[in-house]
Amino acid sequence: QVQLVESGGGLVQAGGSLRLSCAASGRTFSSYVMGWFRQAPGKEREFVAAISRGGGRTYYADSVKGRFTISRDNAKNTVYLQMNSLKAEDTAVYYCAASANNGESTYARQRGWYDYWGQGTQVTVSS
Repeated sequence: QVQLVESGGGLVQAGGSLRLSCAASGRTFSSYVMGWFRQAPGKEREFVAAISRGGGRTYYADSVKGRFTISRDNAKNTVYLQMNSLKAEDTAVYYCAASANNGESTYARQRGWYDYWGQGTQVTVSS
């Protein structure tokens, strides 16, 4: 089992940047595919980005491609989401998630594929 704790959210002006971090407990962090999802008020939780166990493959939602970068440091049990050129529509609670399942290339964008979730961190972008 793994526990996930997000940090780094806050209030930023449009065009600004934030870096989110997600620290994982346990000694098997490198065995999990890690993802970031977000949920805006009144909307469903949506996929943002994911990264393979070794960090060599990344996946992005079209809405954030070219602006957000996911990375991980397996030695620190941490996954990051660097968010640049933020827009008002990026405002949401951001969640990190971990999956021990197979089928990364097929399922990494699907929230039901993930086993563990953090509590979320609020990102607010003012226009």
